Amino acid sequence: MSRAQPEQQAPPVQRLRIRYAKRGRMRFTSHRDVSRAVERAVFRARIPMAYSSGFHPHPRISYAGASPTGAASESEYVELALAEVREASTVGDALDEALPEGLDVLAVVDSASSRAGSLSDLLTGSRWRIETRQSPEEGAAEAVEAFLATESVEVERMTKKGLRTFDCRAAVVTMAVDDGGTIELLLEHATPAVRPDDVLTGLREMTGWSPPTNALLTRLAQGVLDRSAETLGDPLAPR
Repeated sequence: MSRAQPEQQAPPVQRLRIRYAKRGRMRFTSHRDVSRAVERAVFRARIPMAYSSGFHPHPRISYAGASPTGAASESEYVELALAEVREASTVGDALDEALPEGLDVLAVVDSASSRAGSLSDLLTGSRWRIETRQSPEEGAAEAVEAFLATESVEVERMTKKGLRTFDCRAAVVTMAVDDGGTIELLLEHATPAVRPDDVLTGLREMTGWSPPTNALLTRLAQGVLDRSAETLGDPLAPR
């Protein structure tokens, strides 16, 4: 006896792109837990989601450029595919109300009126703040200067594909440190992805400087990288 074919779902009629923040205790939340929180919030907010086809339909929610566990962020992105057309601001308010404290909706736009290209294609760089809370005498400035003067700095990190060795220097577009020991970092998204903690590892291994284990990592912005101009374009900007 042949198995019944699953019901085919109607295609989405609208896609909304959302920028949200991950603050406070939520920075310790994994991407998997964040996605579960978003899915529950979508249900509680009664947003008319489009669903995938197949034997196990699920709401069409797409994530791009998620920050690593332990890092706060002011620039995370998710796209919702809707079965009915809704006002972007109304969906944003409802979702923000339903999300747990620390996940805060910052902006919502209709993808049809925003910058062309897939969301992942529009996230090619990130600007980060690394708060080391060290005094200038503790060597951060000298370590940053030496790092930038080097063409290649290899580090190792365990990934889903096992232990990987990669050049963390190549992804660094700009890096500077202020008198309070705070490092401002502009990173190009690469494969494998270079994270701020990889850069801290590179600084330590190359220069001997010891960054604190409790350094606070915050993604300040994420968008379309112009490497020559050292800028990030807003992925939610109008077409």
